[in-house]
Amino acid sequence: MTTPTMIECTIHIRRGPKGSRQLRTEKPSPAPLPSGRVPRIARLVALAIKFDALVGSGMVPDYASLARVGHVSRARISQIMNLLQLAPDIQEQILFLPQTVRGRDPIHLHQLQPIAKVLEWHRQRQLWRDLLRNADSSAALVRTRPCQSSAQRSSLPSDHALRPRVAGLRRQQSS
Repeated sequence: MTTPTMIECTIHIRRGPKGSRQLRTEKPSPAPLPSGRVPRIARLVALAIKFDALVGSGMVPDYASLARVGHVSRARISQIMNLLQLAPDIQEQILFLPQTVRGRDPIHLHQLQPIAKVLEWHRQRQLWRDLLRNADSSAALVRTRPCQSSAQRSSLPSDHALRPRVAGLRRQQSS
């Protein structure tokens, strides 16, 4: 003898065109999209890693062919690939930077290029920490003053004053 089995579930019936009934299946609600966007520098580091894997596997013969396919200059490919000269922990931190909700990204490629030129990883880490401190202070400045007139903006320190002194860093490295 078979024992009766009871199945409990929720079904939804809705009215279709001309009064017909339709069984509506429940679809799981999609996960909410994260607010903001991935910082551009994080995308560039990921791109450098991908390009290195493509060239290393032999799928792409060289970086010049990547430049041709991507419709960019070889110099731009070199700028992107130089990000691989950063210490691995710095690359990881860049890849996991918080998303930019509004405004500009706090860290840009031109700020990382002088750090990538430094050969010693411990010195790179020092420069990276300095850059993060400066990026945090400029982000705090933007957050505390969202709406300003041009007269108010001119009294604030310029963006260049908030960046690390690249020229001074180069002089320290050469001496």
